[in-house]
Amino acid sequence: MDNAWGPRVISVVLNHNRREDTLACLGSLAASRYANHKAIVLDCSLNVSCAEAVHAGFPQAEVIRLQDNRGYAGNNNVGIEAAMAQGADWIFVLNEDTILDPGCLSHLVAAGESAPDIGIVGPTVYHHDEPNIIQSAGGVIGRYWESIHLAKNEPDHNQFQGPHAVDWISGCAIMVRRQVIEQAGPIDERYFYYWEETEWCIRAAKSGWRVMHVPQAKLWHKGVQRDYRPKAAVTYYATRNRLLTLAKHRAPLIAWLAAYLQIIRTLTSWTVRPRWQSMRAHRHAMWRGLVDFLYQRWGGPVEL
Repeated sequence: MDNAWGPRVISVVLNHNRREDTLACLGSLAASRYANHKAIVLDCSLNVSCAEAVHAGFPQAEVIRLQDNRGYAGNNNVGIEAAMAQGADWIFVLNEDTILDPGCLSHLVAAGESAPDIGIVGPTVYHHDEPNIIQSAGGVIGRYWESIHLAKNEPDHNQFQGPHAVDWISGCAIMVRRQVIEQAGPIDERYFYYWEETEWCIRAAKSGWRVMHVPQAKLWHKGVQRDYRPKAAVTYYATRNRLLTLAKHRAPLIAWLAAYLQIIRTLTSWTVRPRWQSMRAHRHAMWRGLVDFLYQRWGGPVEL
């Protein structure tokens, strides 16, 4: 697969005010051993120098300037549409704060092309600040429809010997076959941010496509660390969008009961226990996420 005659891969890299990270990501893509590849940079930054730096350092990359912030979902759909129009066989949606191993693309394409019903593939994602610690080896949907990363925060000791089926792939690096998008559609823009990649994979699987984690493909992600403390906005979108996923895919009653029980228990704890006073912003965000789900208010960005 390390030649110009393999399937056409177009990477979609969303930049949001992270100029140096975007340039580093493009540098790792340029060092890839897979030749039949192009990068599209979606520039949602406030600094015009990012586009200029991309043109100067990576003239082969295309830059699409975004006028409005439509979140991970809507912004990436702009790049997905452009990649499809340019004849991509596989679209690789990438966060700008990722660094790829030179063999990453080759391993992903080889695994994806190994069977015609494989529609989505993803690499092993490692913590950038701890290069041998796994951030995500794909994910599964739990009994109560929790979104669970496999091998999260575990050292890599070759626990995954080869490509294997998973329920979903981390949105920081997800490669999708064009026929999946033609059949199942692009990312649902109601999500704006969070849970959208999980729902995309669920939708693809319902259309008959397999989702695979490819352990030989390696990538490092800067945006999340082991001691990661998400902002209140993450709590909002995680609450609203998990419930949206349950509704969209008609999850069983036990999943609904578990979700609402977790929300009620967490809201109560963040309200009455003095030790959680620092979580008041998250309490407000969770409550707002629940209310917005009930009133079917989607998209974003949301002011909290």
